[in-house]
This record gives sequence, structure tokens and C-alpha cells, in this order.
Amino acid sequence: MSRIDYSVWDHIEVSDDEDDIHPNIDTPSLFRWRHQARVERMEEFQKKGEDLNKGLSECRRKLADTQKKIKELTISTSEDAKAELSKVQAEEKKMKKEERDWERKVGDYQREEKKMPWNVDTLSKDGFSKSIVNVKPETEETEEEKEQKHKTFVEKYEKEIKHFGMLRRWDDSQKYLSDHPHLVCEETANYLVIMCIDLEVEEKHALMEQVAHQTIVMQFILELAKSLKVDPRGCFRQFFAKIKTADQQYQEAFNDELESFKERVRGRAKIRIEKAMKEYEEEERQKRLGPGGLDPVEVYESLPTEMQKCFDEKDIQMLQEVISKMDPTVAKAHMKRCIDSGLWVPNAKGDDGEEKGEEKDDEPTYEEIQHEKEEAKKE
Repeated sequence: MSRIDYSVWDHIEVSDDEDDIHPNIDTPSLFRWRHQARVERMEEFQKKGEDLNKGLSECRRKLADTQKKIKELTISTSEDAKAELSKVQAEEKKMKKEERDWERKVGDYQREEKKMPWNVDTLSKDGFSKSIVNVKPETEETEEEKEQKHKTFVEKYEKEIKHFGMLRRWDDSQKYLSDHPHLVCEETANYLVIMCIDLEVEEKHALMEQVAHQTIVMQFILELAKSLKVDPRGCFRQFFAKIKTADQQYQEAFNDELESFKERVRGRAKIRIEKAMKEYEEEERQKRLGPGGLDPVEVYESLPTEMQKCFDEKDIQMLQEVISKMDPTVAKAHMKRCIDSGLWVPNAKGDDGEEKGEEKDDEPTYEEIQHEKEEAKKE
């Protein structure tokens, strides 16, 4: 059995009543003054940390907005956009430097906090106000491993995830996660995102917004876990405690993220619908392709107006006349495309069941029409 490491106690601040006090000084009053001064120092130090974290968060928010604007300007082709892009990129560079400065200040604060001596106030604080679950060292997963992990998780807990997605009240959500802590993870969040897009595609808009709310709940819990560097199962109660106390800034951040997420879902759903429509149209187009793999509509639209009129009126004699006036090479190319698209069918049988012509090396059209024209002249 390894020995206990007592060095952790080296930085405990000595209790007030262990100091040497002059006999003429009111000892109880001195203890109160000293204690009050220490409490004030602790509160001031704590406020400094809160201000630093707030400054870092605000800086990151502005940086994210700037980077989003850069993406939008990059897509645009206007001259004004290009000029604005250079300006915004310079702003991004400045914001990144500010972010590094804030991170350095927060890092200095955290190191200073670790060095602070313990005292009666810090030692007597409730150490069980939140659940902490040990976090295992993260190992990089391959895309295949992530996909299999997600698939296995969903197969096992899909019904429970859907139930959580339908909840609305904070208390109901907190209780359900307390009873099913395994749901507090990335896999649940990912499934809820997909669920939202599916509902929007199905035009179940109200239901999508309901599930979107729960998706952001899970995302906020996961983000809180990252910031605290703890397992998300150990901090979801803190999220609900914060959101239920009507912290205005926190509530506004939640609502903003929720609205932004719903817009992204609508955008993704629109893309999916457009893709499905294109696939359907392509499938229908493939069905009507002629024997040579050409689309009859596209071929018809590419024909000269005179030839289009022949097909509109189904007049072979008119087609013969139009062909005879065209350059033979051009005429042959047009008729070849008509066959490949199914607009013109060689050897087609008429109403009397007799064939109208014979195929000649799979390209009989131009010669066939010329032959029919010559025969008509002889008659």
C-alpha cells in the first residue's frame, strides 16, 4: 500500500487564533477583522477570474462572428465584397491576437489560484455540491470507430433518446438524465441533430423546434463539461441549476444558439430536399433516355426549328424535304441523335403492320430518308 502524500497540506493558511496577539489587543475583534479582510481578498480574486473568463468568452464570440463573415464574403464575387474581405481578415488577425492575450491572462490566473494557500473558509466549503466523474485520457478515434460507436449506441438507446427529445420542462429533462446518465454524451447530441433535420424534411416544423430545444440542452451540457474538464455526466446538474435561476446572460446565449441551430437545420433540410429532387429528376430522365443514351427532350430542343416542326406534325414527307436542303453531314448528325434519343425509330411498323424501312449498320436514318425521297420522285 503506497504512503499518503501529505504535501497537499503544505499550503494551508494558519488559523487566525494561532498568531501571537498582544495582551492589550481585543483578540475576538482582531480575528473578525482579519477574517473579513481575507474573505474580501478571496471575493476580489474570484471576481477577477470571472471577469477574465467573461472577457475571453466575449473575445471568442467576436472572433467566431468575424470568421463567419469572412466565409460569407469569400463566396461573394462583387468588388465591394473583396474590399471588405481584406478589412475583415485584418480584423480577424487582430482578434486572434487578443484571444491569445486573454488565454495567457486566464492561464496566469489559474496558476496563481493553484498557489493560493488553503484556509478555514476554503476547507469548509461543501465538496459535494457537484458530481465529478473521472475522465479517462482521450484517445483519437478513427472515423470508422466513431461511426460504429454511434451506430451501436443508437441501436441500444434510440427509444430513450427520442423520449428525451420530446421533453420540454427543465425539471423533467434533469430528472430523466438523472435516471439515464448514459444519455449525456456526444452520440445523443448527434442523433438529435439528425432527428431535427429528418423532422424538418417531413415538414413537421413544430416537432423539429421541440427536439431542437433538447439538442441545444445537450450541447450546452457538453460544452460546460469541456470547460470544466470533467465527464459530462458529472456536470449536467450544474447546467440546469444555472438555466433555472434565470441568469439573463446565460438564458440569452441559450436562446441565441437555439435560434441559430434551427436556422441551420432548415438550411440542411432544404439542401437535402433539393438533392432528393435532383436525384428524382435524374432518375426520371434516365427512364426516358433513348437507345443511344440521349434525352429526347434535350435532342428535340437542339434541332433546327424546321425539323422540330416536322416532329410536331409527325410529317415524314416534310422531314424529307427539310433534310434534303441541309448539309448532308449536318443532316446525318441530327438524324443520328434523333435515333439515339428515340425521337426517330428505324424500321418502325405502321398501322398496317408493315415495316417502314430497314436498318443499315445502325445508322440508316439519313440514307433511309434520302432513299424514300428518291423513290417518291420516281413514282
